[in-house]
Amino acid sequence: MMRWGMVPAALQGADIHHATASVRSNAVDSADEYRTVWLYGQRCIVPLAGFYIWQRTAAGYRQPFYVRCVNRPVFGVAAVWDRFVTDQDDVIEGCALITVPSNSLLAEIDNVGGQMPAILHRDAYETWLSGRPAEAKSLLCAYPPERMVTHAVGPHVNFLEYDDVSLIRPIASAG
Repeated sequence: MMRWGMVPAALQGADIHHATASVRSNAVDSADEYRTVWLYGQRCIVPLAGFYIWQRTAAGYRQPFYVRCVNRPVFGVAAVWDRFVTDQDDVIEGCALITVPSNSLLAEIDNVGGQMPAILHRDAYETWLSGRPAEAKSLLCAYPPERMVTHAVGPHVNFLEYDDVSLIRPIASAG
């Protein structure tokens, strides 16, 4: 098991409470804090059933939308991981999802961030996990919009006291 969010070993002295949950695909092989894990092939796949994106409405609030893949109840998202041992001998292992520029479906909704998780095709899993860095990098692209569906959901996303089907139940969009 890994913790959600990665503190690159290169930043061991950094506060582990400020771990990175995601990293942009264009930074994974060039930013100092990720270059080592990228070159050493510390790649993994995080299984998801769906994810959320937010839209800034005309009224100024953030409306969450649930996004999932068509005919794939669980799909794999590209991620990188790292591990280090603290001065107190605690082992810290964590991962960060890789994001790519949004596809046209999600770009219509996400009018602020413009990023989505790098969803891998099933036949690309082995290449992602054990291919050369250039081969793995070629897999980091937006998932086809026609293979995805999305709908507005209630405002309880990100509140720990809610953990039920209401988090993905469609609501009428307040657009």
